[in-house]
Amino acid sequence: MKKTILTTIILLASSGAFASEAFTPIKLTANDAKAPSAVQAPAAEETLGNNSIQSAILQIDNAQVEIRNQLLDLKTKFADVDAQYVSVKAERKALKKQLKQSERRLKALDKAKEKMRKNML
Repeated sequence: MKKTILTTIILLASSGAFASEAFTPIKLTANDAKAPSAVQAPAAEETLGNNSIQSAILQIDNAQVEIRNQLLDLKTKFADVDAQYVSVKAERKALKKQLKQSERRLKALDKAKEKMRKNML
């Protein structure tokens, strides 16, 4: 995962370097201003730079798809754990209520037993 992101970042940085090398400034002279120049086809270096940019974009897209898949997996796991947490919390609450009721019953029985002992004496 980290390797693919690092690779795409390196490719993007290197494609920028290729693009800066492929750029050639235009030098105008007085003779060029009079005659219109013909449109030239892109050089082999420019198409190579475009291909590397396109491949970098594809790698970024692939990384996004991979991250989205991981996000879906994490969301489903979170939903499962959350559902378990809610059910365990409800069960804990019910058991706590039962514990308190049982303790109250025991205290009530203890008090009743103590009253009976006092009455016997």
